[in-house]
Amino acid sequence: MDPKSLIGTIDETSCLDFLSMMVRQKSHSQTEGERELARIMARQMEAIGLQSELQPFDNGERFNAIGRLKGTGGGKSLLFNGHLDTNPVTEGWTVDPWGGLVDDKFIYGIGVSNMKAGDAAYFCAVKTLLDAGVKLKGDVILTYVVGELQGGVGTLAAIRNGVKADYFINSEPSDLAAVTMHAAALSFVIELTGDTRHLSKREQSVDAIAAACDLIPRINAMTFSDAKSEVHRSINRGHVGVVHGALGRDLEEWRPPQVADFVRIRGSARYAPGQTQEGVLADLAAELTRLEKRFPGLKAKLVPEMIEGRPLMPPFEVSPTSRIVTSINAAYEAVRGEKQPTGAITPTRFYGTDAGHLYHELGMEGIVCGPGGRYNTMPDERVDIVDYLDMIRVYMLTILDICEVA
Repeated sequence: MDPKSLIGTIDETSCLDFLSMMVRQKSHSQTEGERELARIMARQMEAIGLQSELQPFDNGERFNAIGRLKGTGGGKSLLFNGHLDTNPVTEGWTVDPWGGLVDDKFIYGIGVSNMKAGDAAYFCAVKTLLDAGVKLKGDVILTYVVGELQGGVGTLAAIRNGVKADYFINSEPSDLAAVTMHAAALSFVIELTGDTRHLSKREQSVDAIAAACDLIPRINAMTFSDAKSEVHRSINRGHVGVVHGALGRDLEEWRPPQVADFVRIRGSARYAPGQTQEGVLADLAAELTRLEKRFPGLKAKLVPEMIEGRPLMPPFEVSPTSRIVTSINAAYEAVRGEKQPTGAITPTRFYGTDAGHLYHELGMEGIVCGPGGRYNTMPDERVDIVDYLDMIRVYMLTILDICEVA
């Protein structure tokens, strides 16, 4: 069957029902619901004829669902990667976040954009090909991992269990753009220690809050050393998200007539492939040295913030001329009749994704491309139905090109 005819065989209602089913599973990180959805995905993959397994990790407390459609041989293998864990429900929802509601334009629910629509899209792409009787030369591997929101512990466990392929597609929400580069993430803590006085003698003090107010916009405007190109520099960003200033390290707040002598800042940095955590920290430290000169007597301390059990997400990059990029570009153009947005796309270029682990640990070439994004991580999180269905079609054509029809 002609590939363009194949993409017309999608059972749209069934694909929407499948995604609604996934949304109805309460799969917050490190919960029984997360484990149950992994079990469901393993059963669903087995039901359509894939070799399916639950791969345990974390002393057997958590597991990923891994499926393989075995090819006849001779084609390249393609791995799809997506996570099952979701962010918590916030205030402001006007629909049931667990309802999987579908109207004439959107499908709604917590995690539907980040990233169950991507998860469902590659399952439905493979199922549609199998229902049409297509046999492939290369293997297709479907990975449904947990713990992406804990730094990608699930994907790292899958890698250590031997999961790999020639190419990968990470289905994080990109509004169907082909993201060829994203940043690494680094969290940090800065402590500023000044010298207090009563406000009547403020001129003799070293005001830690005033120093923080001077520092924060400088951090927010930072880029970092050794960017390989202006494109790489474009995914550099510093950001301060938490500021607390008062008296002493215990941050006593009951004496506002005194000048604050202590501020604790928590922030995050994004940097590109080819740059390093050490380089970013050195640039931040240099900024603090300049701050100390502007505020004589101030002492500034910088430490990276590491959370036990949560790995850092490395950067990701692929050449725009890689076969996986040109393949998904051609598939997108065949489905939508226009060129696919491709490159270091905003805002996805500032994300952390499991693509970084696949790139860093295995040296795999891949792409980040998934449905959803514009309504991500917000009340009434939703995905455009047309985007979800078109993503299935794009994945189908990419599978046919990379893995080849037997």
